[in-house]
Amino acid sequence: MKFTLLTVFLTSFLSFSQNSDSLFIRSIYDEALSRGKSYQDLHDLCKDVGARLSGSSEAAMAVQWSKLRMDNYGFDKVYLEEIKVPHWERGTKESGWIKTKNGEIIKVNILALGGSVGTEGIMEAEVIEFKHLDELKKAEPSKVAGKLVFLNQPMDEQQINTFKAYGGCYAIRGDGAVEASKLGAVGVIIRSLAMPVDVHPHTGSMHYDDKIKKIPAAAISTVDANKLSEILCKNKAIFVMELDCKSYPDVTSYNVIAEITGREKPNEIITFGGHLDSWDTGEGAHDDGAGVIHCLEALRILRVLKYKPEHTLRVVFFMNEENGNMGGKTYAEWSKSKGEIQIAALESDRGGFAPRGFECDGSEAHLKILKSFQSYFVPYELATFQKGYGGVDIAPLKQSFTGIPLFGFVPDSQRYFDFHHASSDVFESVNKRELELGCAAVGTFVYLLDKNL
Repeated sequence: MKFTLLTVFLTSFLSFSQNSDSLFIRSIYDEALSRGKSYQDLHDLCKDVGARLSGSSEAAMAVQWSKLRMDNYGFDKVYLEEIKVPHWERGTKESGWIKTKNGEIIKVNILALGGSVGTEGIMEAEVIEFKHLDELKKAEPSKVAGKLVFLNQPMDEQQINTFKAYGGCYAIRGDGAVEASKLGAVGVIIRSLAMPVDVHPHTGSMHYDDKIKKIPAAAISTVDANKLSEILCKNKAIFVMELDCKSYPDVTSYNVIAEITGREKPNEIITFGGHLDSWDTGEGAHDDGAGVIHCLEALRILRVLKYKPEHTLRVVFFMNEENGNMGGKTYAEWSKSKGEIQIAALESDRGGFAPRGFECDGSEAHLKILKSFQSYFVPYELATFQKGYGGVDIAPLKQSFTGIPLFGFVPDSQRYFDFHHASSDVFESVNKRELELGCAAVGTFVYLLDKNL
């Protein structure tokens, strides 16, 4: 009889607890959708500050904007963490043309890749096409020397998850200049890493090897890549470009941090955030304005609802994810040096599209916790709760805090690479309701993490 009564009590208690959680989660969604601040905050970040490349005046103003907005929301603590970041500038607008054998001159849409050296005036060379980076690596140096390499590897449209398609051809951007220079090329252009065929070139980080001569590197739009490839199928062509970009000494910048202090375990931290910096084209609305706003709004909602967390909830706007990740690296080292205990981290850096779920980079026990959250999200149409990736900014926490689980917020991926690193990544490309649903999903996830870790 005692066992039966205990079973009934425990069943009733668990049912009450789950119902209580569901009601609170409903209040998170109601606040986000009916009284939310996210869309206005994203508008102000994009329009009043703009694109936010590390080391730029816009990045410095973004730090000021972020701290002021956090202060206005009345969190327990708001402060800056000093870091050093690289400083690369695009300079004057890039120019590029195709010169055909029959005398045509065709202007192309072009952007220097982040970190590229300049051309030191106008560069003009015969262009040679490769459909894949591996094809370039196998080429005879005599066929490449003195030419400009064109890497025309498209994203795989058959991949349902577009991030997998992006990962499949990222190397043409990251490694293309080094591999082309090894064979004597004078420069490299790549097909933009983008799904649509349009006129927007997409920039992004690339790297050099100090032992290999540095050559200029740029991306052309997918429309222009198709056009150039068609021309080369018929005859030889010359490519002309001018890049005025340059690297400067590192400068001081900041991660921007806000907290609600834990009532029971204030030294145990749940970190969640995105990166404040962006590339210098567009306004960084999806990458990663939406991500930082997801997290800011999530913390604001929990405060408005008077939630008292067990652990300290900390939002971090990381600086310099795009071209160095100094924000993420410095934060992990700084937190460890303070003797903090990081128990989990979440990142939003996949755009402001409709939420689909969360991924876990952690142990089987952590994955089990993640999957236990799924039932709470069923009414909100989130279905992805699986092993996967956290994010670039929070990845260094793995080195400083052994065994920490990292979680990644997963929105719909189909349109992300329409805008990624392009001039089209502007506030107007973000849907208000989708952004608000993402904020509510992040807020709910942080609430459940705090209660279950």
